[in-house]
Amino acid sequence: MPLRHLTPRDQHLFWQYGRGADVPVHEPLVHRAIERHAIVHPHAVAAEHHGATLTYGELDRYAGALAARLVREGVRPGDHVGLFARRSIPMLVGLFAVLKAGAAYVPQDIGRTPPAQLAHVIRTAGTRVILTQKEHAPRVPLPGGHRLIALDDPAPHDPGPVPLLPPHPDDGCCVLFVPGTTGRRHGVKLTHRNIANLLLTEPGGLCIRPGDRVAQLLGIASDMAAWEILGCLTHGATLTIGGRDTDAAARTATVLITTPALLSGIDPDECPRVRAVAVAGGSCPRPLADRWSSRAALFHCRGSAEATVVTTMGRHAPVAGRPATGRPTPNSTVYVLGADRRPLPMGEAGEVWVGGDCVSAGYLGDDALNAERYALDPFLGEGRAMFRTRDLGRWTPDGGLEHLARAAYRPGFPDARALLRLAGERTVGTAAVTR
Repeated sequence: MPLRHLTPRDQHLFWQYGRGADVPVHEPLVHRAIERHAIVHPHAVAAEHHGATLTYGELDRYAGALAARLVREGVRPGDHVGLFARRSIPMLVGLFAVLKAGAAYVPQDIGRTPPAQLAHVIRTAGTRVILTQKEHAPRVPLPGGHRLIALDDPAPHDPGPVPLLPPHPDDGCCVLFVPGTTGRRHGVKLTHRNIANLLLTEPGGLCIRPGDRVAQLLGIASDMAAWEILGCLTHGATLTIGGRDTDAAARTATVLITTPALLSGIDPDECPRVRAVAVAGGSCPRPLADRWSSRAALFHCRGSAEATVVTTMGRHAPVAGRPATGRPTPNSTVYVLGADRRPLPMGEAGEVWVGGDCVSAGYLGDDALNAERYALDPFLGEGRAMFRTRDLGRWTPDGGLEHLARAAYRPGFPDARALLRLAGERTVGTAAVTR
């Protein structure tokens, strides 16, 4: 028994603090949740950008035609399709089309990403088909035998019926490229089960409903952009896609999913409709959290792409002091372990690992890194995996997870025991998980 060295009290708190609610997810395929809104509310506005609008019925129709074209190009469930685009309505159609075709989309901001990185993404993810906008097509380093499709090509797609094979919930939904310690980016595959578990349960769903307006402010390659975009569409709300003036999208929004840096540049007095804010991707200063939480429900979140964007969420209350450390999201687990991967008594500092439905399918083509960062979960068992966040943390007396420091595991750095001694009993900040 992996907990037998703990006292009965700590064994009880290990699960009480470290296990999120056991909640059923009624639709494990992300695009099916979007399709339901297209059927029930086809005239509802799915997205706005630069004065143009797209209804759910139009989104479903255009994406369905493009999905059929992708299938004719040989795309099948389990494949990866490049989505090299800027924030736009065509980008949204392309994303949905890839999911409809049963594949995983691989997003890159074509306007900002260097060609060498695009080439690395194409090689690593094996994207035989790449979607982009016509004006950016010359920037794509297209290898021989690969197919480039313009998202905004006015030429009609072949409308002939093509059977679309449904993916499995454990098939890929998206592949996100995250920075590595050597400077090379690693592709992380998130499954439909991963994404649906965050978006279609609370608090990750942020109680988004038809009629809400979700601002899309982040670059499409980030993990939080997946939360913005898919979190909006799976709940039938309107995505307000930001242009150069991101404040304009925020001013009409009811929900913001953003980073502390972006949030600090938005004036809450100019956003009277915002009712919910999720902030992640960095430590949220207390004055900023206090300012927004006096007007809206502000959720302080922590996580990483490898663990499906966020694994702990806590609603901040100004009277509580610093921003809430948060509890595990539904169907997810958080463990504070020693260097031997054994659970530590409550309150002791250790390495933070996460388990459950938030754990991604791993890094593409990097067995060594997968072996270092993923391991079999001895607590959930049944062949489940857990992920090593490389954070140091401890449980607070009220069951919150306090992040103490970021552990840098590279050749020449101290081992885990030395890092734990370095953290000691002092709080060195609320460093978020590196994205």
